[in-house]
Amino acid sequence: MVNSTLVLTLYVNPIIGNDTNIGSRLSPFKTLTRALKVTKIPTIIHLASGTYNATSGEVFPLAIRGGVQVVGNEANKGAGIIISGSSEYQSDSFGMQNITLLLLENASLLGVTVTNPSIKGTGIWIESAAPTLANNTLTNCGREGVFTTGAAKPTIVDNLFVQNTASGLVMAGDSQGQVLGNVFQRNPLGIVVSDFAAPAIANNKLSDNRTGIALSRNARPVLRQNLITKNTQGGLFVNGNAVPDLGSNEEPAGNIFCDNSEFDLHNVTTQNLVSVGNQLNPSLVKGLVELVAKKEDTGAREHTDAGKKETGIRRHGDTGNLSQTLSASPSHRVTASSFPPSLQLDDHWAKPFIRALASMDLTQGFTDGNYQPDKPMTRVQYAALVAVAFHPTAKRPAPNFTDVAKDFWAYNAIQIAASGGFVGGFSDRTFRPHQHVQRLQVIVSLVNGLGLPHADKDVLEVYSDRHTIPDYAQEAVATATQQRIVVNYPDPKLLAPLRLATYAEVAAMVYQALVAIGRTPEIHEF
Repeated sequence: MVNSTLVLTLYVNPIIGNDTNIGSRLSPFKTLTRALKVTKIPTIIHLASGTYNATSGEVFPLAIRGGVQVVGNEANKGAGIIISGSSEYQSDSFGMQNITLLLLENASLLGVTVTNPSIKGTGIWIESAAPTLANNTLTNCGREGVFTTGAAKPTIVDNLFVQNTASGLVMAGDSQGQVLGNVFQRNPLGIVVSDFAAPAIANNKLSDNRTGIALSRNARPVLRQNLITKNTQGGLFVNGNAVPDLGSNEEPAGNIFCDNSEFDLHNVTTQNLVSVGNQLNPSLVKGLVELVAKKEDTGAREHTDAGKKETGIRRHGDTGNLSQTLSASPSHRVTASSFPPSLQLDDHWAKPFIRALASMDLTQGFTDGNYQPDKPMTRVQYAALVAVAFHPTAKRPAPNFTDVAKDFWAYNAIQIAASGGFVGGFSDRTFRPHQHVQRLQVIVSLVNGLGLPHADKDVLEVYSDRHTIPDYAQEAVATATQQRIVVNYPDPKLLAPLRLATYAEVAAMVYQALVAIGRTPEIHEF
């Protein structure tokens, strides 16, 4: 489905443009200020290289309202497209502030450099809005690059925060949202989370700051798979009543702390913090912190004949096809009629997909019938599912992952899924079976594994958050969209590519992939 909504496209060039022009590619405006005055939305505003400041005619602060996308050059994170300036803004939460840009509602800012040279100046202010910031550079701001407050829920993806006077990013108030894949370098504080803010902070790199992440008051961030390294004072500082989520046995956090000068983790609160599955130097952990190693699945440690019989697991080298290898015993297999009353899924949106897969005996691995549709799926569960669902033929030799033993319950499934092009490993030769899989990873996996013909990336216009799709994955997402593999609930226009994929979402997309290759009929009741 292609979005048929008309979009106004405007062009701005601070060097050759003129605000009396019509704003077209051949007749661009001179200032972003002029382009933002156009009332029609949705609007895409393309910025040419140059400096957008008071000298060139900009009037600050610049407010980007909902439905407006300001686009520079995402490929180089806005190098050469510089928005520099400041003026006063009356915040509902924090009084008078000095800011460069105000992002409202679902505005998008993509591929520009923002700097606020004023003392105590903020580059971007976000207050009770849900904008997208992707592939920008925030640098040389008098205080911080980005400040969020109120009930803000921004998506902050793949930006560079470098050499700001106080901090790269501050999240205060009741801010939530996602901070994913950004780089924070040479700031006194990389990320500050305060008040009651509870963002998801994942896959970021924080290096060469004074302190990587600082928490205060009642902050409750979720920290996953961040690299926090070579900070001159320390990695994570926890103050006040802050309690970061540093993992659990069900979901190890996977943060890596290394080569920090004074501490990896310093807890100065009176509350005990529990760290599960993080790489830390114990000698650089200060305060009340309980370090817990990642708990392996019990299935991975089953070595007795009785254990293998109950779970339907065979020893490596046993004969038999993959479906037999992964199947549960008949008394425990999940079928369309075997869900307990509490899990009949009557009100769940994914019931048709889950039951269809169950009727095809494709829900192996959930042997007690306790299929929790809204629980995130792990990489090993996903590999087991695609191995039995698609019976992939080998396209390449499967690597010997260093963290998957040959007697691991899903060793064969991982080998088959990997050789078939559905899953891969990491640069350190690990597979990380217990790490959760993202929606984007599922989409790219299905397209690559099935070898589907490529689609035009214009189809991505249907997604309101399309600019959160990394460049490398856009073609695959476009293909999956055209093939009707992508399932977004409840908002079909919200892809949320970097969110963890639930059992329900994976079930729906795997089923739709089976439809795409003609293996099963389409479900019309969804």
